[in-house]
Amino acid sequence: MNFEVVIGLEVHCELKTKSKMFSPSKVTFGEDVNTMVNEIDLGMTGTLPVLNRSGVEYAIRVCHALHMDIDELVRFDRKNYYYSDLPKGFQITQDAHPIGRNGYIDVEVDGKTRHVEIERLHMEEDTAKQLHYATFSLIDYNRAGIPLIEIVTRPTIRSGKEAAAYLEELRSILLYTDVSDAKMEEGSMRCDVNISIRPFGSDKFGIRTEIKNLNSISNVQKAIDYEAKRQERLLLSGKEVLQETRRYDEGLKETVLMRAKGDAVDYKYYPEPNILPIRLDHQWVESIKEHLPEMPSQRVKKYIEVYGIQEKDAHILVSNKEISDFFEETIQLTQAYRLVCNWLLGDVSAYLNKQNQSLSETRLSPEKLARLITCVQEEIISGKQAKTVFEVMMEEDKTPDQIIEEKGMKQISSKDDLLKMFCDILDAHPESVNDYVAGKDRAVKFVVGQVMKQTRGQANPKLTNELLIEELKRRCA
Repeated sequence: MNFEVVIGLEVHCELKTKSKMFSPSKVTFGEDVNTMVNEIDLGMTGTLPVLNRSGVEYAIRVCHALHMDIDELVRFDRKNYYYSDLPKGFQITQDAHPIGRNGYIDVEVDGKTRHVEIERLHMEEDTAKQLHYATFSLIDYNRAGIPLIEIVTRPTIRSGKEAAAYLEELRSILLYTDVSDAKMEEGSMRCDVNISIRPFGSDKFGIRTEIKNLNSISNVQKAIDYEAKRQERLLLSGKEVLQETRRYDEGLKETVLMRAKGDAVDYKYYPEPNILPIRLDHQWVESIKEHLPEMPSQRVKKYIEVYGIQEKDAHILVSNKEISDFFEETIQLTQAYRLVCNWLLGDVSAYLNKQNQSLSETRLSPEKLARLITCVQEEIISGKQAKTVFEVMMEEDKTPDQIIEEKGMKQISSKDDLLKMFCDILDAHPESVNDYVAGKDRAVKFVVGQVMKQTRGQANPKLTNELLIEELKRRCA
C-alpha cells in the first residue's frame, strides 16, 4: 500500500522590536539572566499590559508579504492554561480573531511549483526560557513577553523537502520585511510539525503526530522523512499510530516520544479583559503595505530579467539578504552585473566561509568591489591580479588603487612598448618565426613568456597575444 504524507507547520517567530509586546522592557539576546524584565513581565499585582505599536506593524508587514487578509480590528484573548514559564500563569494571544488569514507561499520543489496555503497569522507573547538541571530547573524571564507571531499552514505540504523549501522562503520573507533575524539556532524562529499519513486517494486524515523543538530547517526535513517512514511501518505491520508529541534526536536521527497526547487541551480562551479591541487606522495599514521592502521573489525576477543573472545564481544571491543588499548597492556603481554576482558568490563567499564572518564584519565595501571590477574591465590589472588585490583588500584597509600602486601591479598596455619588446625578442630568436610558419604553438608561448618575464607579469595578456599574432603574421607575409 502506498501512503500520502500530510503535513502542517506552525512557525513561531520573535519580532525584533525594541521593547516587548506588552511592556517597555528591552528585547535583547545573550544578556545576563533575568536582567531584561520589569513588573509587567513578572506579572505583579496591579500591572496592566500596553500593546506595542511596532509589534502590530511588523505583523502587518508579514501578513501582506504572505498575501493575507488583514483584520483591522485587533482583538486579543487570554489563554487560560498554566504556563510555568510565564509568571502570570497565562498567555495573551489571538484565538478567534487572528490579524491575518488565508495566505500562501509558492515554492519550487524539483522543478515544480508547490502552493502552500497559510491558514492564519496571529500575535502573542513569548514564554520565558527554562533551564533544566539534574534535580531542578531555573527560569530566565528575559524572553518572557517578547513579541511573537505564529504562522500556521493548512495541511497542504506533502514532503520533507517541500516543508524545507517553504521554511526557507518564509525565513527569507521574515528577513526581507525586516521584522526578525529568524535565527533558528538562537530560537528566534521555531517550528513545530504536525504529520500524518493516509492511503493515496483517501480524503480522510490519519492520526497526527506533533514534532516539537526543531532547531534547524534541515532537521525539520529529516524529522519529517523519518516520522513518515515510522508511521508507515506501524500501519503496514497492523499497528496503530498513536497521537503523540515527539522530538527529533540528532544523534539517533529519529523522532523520540516526549509524551502521549490525548484529546485537544481545553485552553479556556476568553477575550483579554485588559486589552480592549483596537480599530486600526486604515490609512496607516495601507501605508505599511506601500512601504514594504522588495520581497525575495521580486528580486529573483529582477535579477534574471533585468540584470541577466542566471536563475540558479539569482536564487543563491537572494537567499542571503546581506549579500543581496550588497549586490544592490554595488550595481549602483557599476553595470557589470554578472561580474558583481560572480565575485559575491565566488571569492567573497569563499572568504566569508573560511573566516566564518558576515560581510558587515569585513573591510569590503560596495565602492571597493565596484572599483576592483572596473580595474579589470579597464585592463589596469588582470583577472588573476585582481584575486591578489582582493586578498590584500580583505586584510588591509586600502582601496584597490592603493594596493595596485604599492605592489606595482598596473598592467602595461602601451602598444608601442609591447611591440618594441616583440621585435627585440623575435630579432634575437628568428627561429620563433619559422616555428609559427610551421604551425607550432610554442612560438607564441615562448615570446609571450619572454614578455611576461621582462615585465614581471605586468604586460596586458590579451593585448600581448593580439599584438604578437599581428607581428608574426607581418613577418611571415
